Amino acid sequence: MSYITVRARTLAETWEQAVLQCWETGDRIRTEYDKPGDPESRDCTLMAVVEDPLAEPRIHKAFPGSIEYLEIYRQEVVLGIHDHWVNPKEGKWSYTYHQRLFAYDLYDAQGRKRVVDQFQYIIEKLAEAPHSRRAQAITWKPDVDPAVDDPACLQRLWFRIFGDEVRMNVHMRSNDGYKATFMNMWAFADLQRLVTEEVGKRLGRALRPGPYAHIVDSFHIYGSYFKEFEGFLKSVRSRPFAERTWDSTSEMVQSALDSGRAQVEAEKKAGK
Repeated sequence: MSYITVRARTLAETWEQAVLQCWETGDRIRTEYDKPGDPESRDCTLMAVVEDPLAEPRIHKAFPGSIEYLEIYRQEVVLGIHDHWVNPKEGKWSYTYHQRLFAYDLYDAQGRKRVVDQFQYIIEKLAEAPHSRRAQAITWKPDVDPAVDDPACLQRLWFRIFGDEVRMNVHMRSNDGYKATFMNMWAFADLQRLVTEEVGKRLGRALRPGPYAHIVDSFHIYGSYFKEFEGFLKSVRSRPFAERTWDSTSEMVQSALDSGRAQVEAEKKAGK
């Protein structure tokens, strides 16, 4: 197994370096999703550290998605806008990250259900003991996930306060490095912001998001989209970093984020 460590200042730079290193030094291996004729994927175990998750430029132009969807996905993870889509008995989603993190369901011996808000626990624990090593939330459900086709990739979030910094470690069993990781990191960084703000309120002092470590057992680039991935490589090789990124506070990006919010509101009104 190839083991890769990346450390950079911003989300955009950290993601870019992680993808490039996986491409250049990752192992070649097949996956359960391959179709006949697909090349072997590039795969590694990754430890990627974002030194300042809120520093600009935050958005990489080459992530394969729209800025509008970036906002929709953030709201899905942080606000739970799609938790109502979870209904495996009807063939719908078996989970959302928000549901597992903010409303993890447990059953006792009598089959009675109890819902646990793990983020409320994290906030209260850090406010009580900022140095605690117990402020974490999990997603894996051993009674459900081994049997589903698309089990949760995110496994655990861990927080600890050092001085005035709220640091976060994200642990994932699997992560599509090119097509999913940037959006994941964007949303998880907002969870870090949320914890930082809420704990700061309880402590009565200013805190800031510190380093964010993104730890992945299998960080991969699928062979099925190698041809599409060539566009990412061409961009990195031919354009300076400033032209490969966007400042998230720019008028253009804010307009696109607003458009994403409008799509969410339209979806709510339509009852979707």
